[in-house]
Amino acid sequence: MAEVPYRTVDLAEPLETPGPNGRIGLVALATDLCAESDLRTMLPAGVELYTNRVANANPVTEANLRAMAPDIGRAAAGIVPDVTLDVMIYGCTSGTVVIGEEEVFRRMREARGPFPCTTPVTAAMAAIHACGSRRVSILTPYLESVNVELARFFSDRGLDVPGIVGFGLASDADMTRVSLESIYHAALEVCADDAELLFISCTALRSAQVVDRIERVLGRPVVTSNQAMAWHALELIGRPYEVNGYGRLFSRRLSAAARSASRAP
Repeated sequence: MAEVPYRTVDLAEPLETPGPNGRIGLVALATDLCAESDLRTMLPAGVELYTNRVANANPVTEANLRAMAPDIGRAAAGIVPDVTLDVMIYGCTSGTVVIGEEEVFRRMREARGPFPCTTPVTAAMAAIHACGSRRVSILTPYLESVNVELARFFSDRGLDVPGIVGFGLASDADMTRVSLESIYHAALEVCADDAELLFISCTALRSAQVVDRIERVLGRPVVTSNQAMAWHALELIGRPYEVNGYGRLFSRRLSAAARSASRAP
């Protein structure tokens, strides 16, 4: 075979840095069909999302949610391991409630180092405080047993929860298949008249896509798991950004004290 000539060519410009406006690591569920696409849609230009998946199983029960914990560190460690991240997200609302925020943070930081971390419920609490709300109605796709734990989580953190309503689904795939119209109509139905805010739980629900529409009718802020995660991650990065079309939340700023509290000790 004839020898093929080989040479190198000089770069016209220096190497560029991926994610110049921020790099976010997402530990997504193996069964989740929604969180990655939702977050990428909401993140502004120059902010990159890198993902790995944690082993989990349907149905969405407390036992299966708790069983995810041992694999969180492995999944976090496998996200572009040679790249410095600005924020790490664990992308499961009900899983965080069952496993515990501090345990989730501990496992991610042991794998990747001491930097800002968030979860859907961490982000939701920050969002609810940023909106100045205390009385919160909740819509979920979950079974009753998971709803009980979620309501307790928010109540234990000082929120007044007038009601929590679920679709009674046990599979992440079914949760993502819930139509936008079903989410929209359920949101209007379950939000209490005296609630100051509606929280729509679950990273598998496509609820971020109808936040603006629901807010126009309710006249109150609406926070969803994926929307809150995107907002909180951007706030923790701490650079100017503009996100439109996903609710009032993106016009709110995280206080310096809240930003500091979300960082690793």
